Amino acid sequence: MQELIKKADVLNEALPYIQEFSDSIAVVKFGGSAMEDPELTRKTMRDIVLLRAIGMKMVVVHGGGKAISARLKELGVETRFINGLRVTDAETINVVDDVLHNTTNKSLVDGITDIGGRGVTISGKSLMRAQKLYSKDAATGEKIDIGFVGEILSVDVEPIMDALRHKFIPVITPLAKDFYGQTYNINADTAACEIAKALQARKLVFLSDVPGILRDPKDESTLISVIKTSEVEGLIREGVLSGGMLPKIQSSVKALDAGTKEVHMIDGRVPHSLLLEIFTTNGIGTEIIAG
Repeated sequence: MQELIKKADVLNEALPYIQEFSDSIAVVKFGGSAMEDPELTRKTMRDIVLLRAIGMKMVVVHGGGKAISARLKELGVETRFINGLRVTDAETINVVDDVLHNTTNKSLVDGITDIGGRGVTISGKSLMRAQKLYSKDAATGEKIDIGFVGEILSVDVEPIMDALRHKFIPVITPLAKDFYGQTYNINADTAACEIAKALQARKLVFLSDVPGILRDPKDESTLISVIKTSEVEGLIREGVLSGGMLPKIQSSVKALDAGTKEVHMIDGRVPHSLLLEIFTTNGIGTEIIAG
């Protein structure tokens, strides 16, 4: 009986959060090591279905870098990165497109369906318009051609909203097309930010393989629980925000400026991390808010 009472208490404590977030849109970017663990993936999809069941409108944007690299290795194609972006030639973009749609996306949608949810694939190519993105040489500032990697120009949210109106969970691939029909590989973090920005989502959540933003990358006890957008530039100058975290943060600030209320960066390797972040006062990762 005491165990049952405890379970009832947990549900009761969640009530204010359920009331607050019901009918709001949350974009979840799912990637990193957590995505490579089938059991963690299953639990994460279950949590997303639960959040949909209590009234939140869930949108999933996924990565797939490790699966793409594995397929390229099988095909004997060299994988190269420049400034954190995959060099994507004509052969590679075809592999990226195939893996994201037919392997990664399908497995996530199937996982949602298997536990009674209503997942639906939405190709980023049908939503996002892009132009060619160039990297830059850190020393000279000169442009570096990295192939079919795109910079998002616009997002058509109507297919997403249509899926949400019918109580589906859209699962979106990080791909886009230019105005001539060419497919481009899009950084999944950037895609999630741009989609959240276009939807004016209440929440944008990054599920990856880091606990959040740390003042000292080697010490998890230095986790920063809350960052205001006004503090971002100072943290960049201090070197706390650098490397691959930098574009993610800068894109998140743009999403917040456009109307997203909160951005969360949490460790997807922790079971039920999504629920812990949303349904508890302190959360478990880093929350970024306007201010």
